[in-house]
Amino acid sequence: MNRPAMLDQARQQREPWDIIVVGGGATGVGVTVDAASRGYRTLLLERFDFGKGTSSRSTKLVHGGVRYLEQGNVSLVMEALKERGLLRRNAPHLVTELPLIVPSYSWWEGPFYGIGLKLYQILSGRYGFGPSQLLSREETLRRLPGVNPEGLTGGVVYYDGQFDDTRLLIHLVATAAEQGATLLNYASVLSLDKGADGMIHGLTWEDGESGQRFESKARVVINATGAFSDGVRQMADPAAKNMIAPSQGAHLVLDRSFLPGADAILVPHTKDGRVMFALPWHAHTLVGTTDTPITDTPVEPVALEQEIAFMLETAGLYLAKKPARADVLSVFAGVRPLVKSGGGKNTAALSRDHSVHIDPSGLLTIAGGKWTTYRNMAEDAVNQAATLADLPEHPCVTKTLRIHGFYPDAASLGALACHGSDAPAIRQMIETDPSFGRPLDPDLPYTEAEVLWAAREEMAQTVEDVLARRTRALFLNARAALRMAPRVAEMLAAELGHDAAWESSQLEQFAQVAEGYQAR
Repeated sequence: MNRPAMLDQARQQREPWDIIVVGGGATGVGVTVDAASRGYRTLLLERFDFGKGTSSRSTKLVHGGVRYLEQGNVSLVMEALKERGLLRRNAPHLVTELPLIVPSYSWWEGPFYGIGLKLYQILSGRYGFGPSQLLSREETLRRLPGVNPEGLTGGVVYYDGQFDDTRLLIHLVATAAEQGATLLNYASVLSLDKGADGMIHGLTWEDGESGQRFESKARVVINATGAFSDGVRQMADPAAKNMIAPSQGAHLVLDRSFLPGADAILVPHTKDGRVMFALPWHAHTLVGTTDTPITDTPVEPVALEQEIAFMLETAGLYLAKKPARADVLSVFAGVRPLVKSGGGKNTAALSRDHSVHIDPSGLLTIAGGKWTTYRNMAEDAVNQAATLADLPEHPCVTKTLRIHGFYPDAASLGALACHGSDAPAIRQMIETDPSFGRPLDPDLPYTEAEVLWAAREEMAQTVEDVLARRTRALFLNARAALRMAPRVAEMLAAELGHDAAWESSQLEQFAQVAEGYQAR
């Protein structure tokens, strides 16, 4: 993928696009993959980088949601379990099976949770992962060497999927491009433009790199901006009532010694009504999450002091090695775009079902849902958009569409596994110039070759793009990412044609963002 080429495609399009998508997170990119693969002329515009918001800040699970089963939302669980299976089939290089263990500290917990998790397994049907089963105390300790042994009576193991959210998103961007879509990051929508009939017929947008403004016509515009959906809706109608109830979820990252095995821990009930996970992820331990209702939607959310304290306290109850604030390598927060439901204020109880809303201006908004169900959400949105715009009917093909990077035996690729079929090309860069194989920092596995690949093939424009989303350095170890930043800025400047002032500006901007990832 090449941003200048994408910009030329967007600029040279004279006929109206069939569909313009606003928002470059999981939902927007998923919609673009679906629309382009049906043959619709599709343009996606994202004001920051792909996945800058919620889509890079998940719990890294592809799951049906055991908590939704407890709430009685069986249909949502079944939908998500099916989508989990499809995603593993279409992106095996990024979605892997993860055993999760619910440790039991009372005699009744094992049988109680065992029944629910057996139902969870049954609901997955032919899309199932491994079987759930009760574990003895000895087996639980063997599989979870990091679990608190005091009072442990046993456990229940079940299986879900794990993934790297932003790596999947970047590969979905590549998939959409391969299907003929045009996608641009750093392209801000300035206005939704209406015709004499009061209906939206296009929009005006600005290229963040050049500052140039463009008008693009469309038969339908899809608003897929997640937590920012209401702001886009109010571009078309300032009186539009808010439909999003934002909620913040935070996570923290520890080193691998806190959870040294291959299995994860699920705490089914915390004092805020959520589940808590401790997961092995990229040779680190990921702990989360929280559910904190908020009133605004910051572009760069930061974990609250009480969220960090809550996660450390809860993790300390279940981990043999009690984490302290000084052990936190990185902490990050995201905003869930929950769709309002009545007058309830408890966002932990709101459904993760998605919603398609059509305003009187013809703006179609797709909101809610979760990463696991992005494909189904996209299918629903494109079906309704095609009807709204009177587009030719074409069936959805994404159930069997292989995602860019498809590579069944990704584990054989070692540290480049998350690049899938792109890994040999990155290795070739290193063979051509072995210096590109040097790690950018001894505490993380990322190399200079991956920086070049991000700039040349994945539309990375900034130091943050590389260290937060093309690699996951900032999410894994904020201080290591800061140490890597000068070399990344130097390489990007050379690759993208920027000067020393740009490098300095980039380092300053990245330092400001990285400040929010450190639990000081």
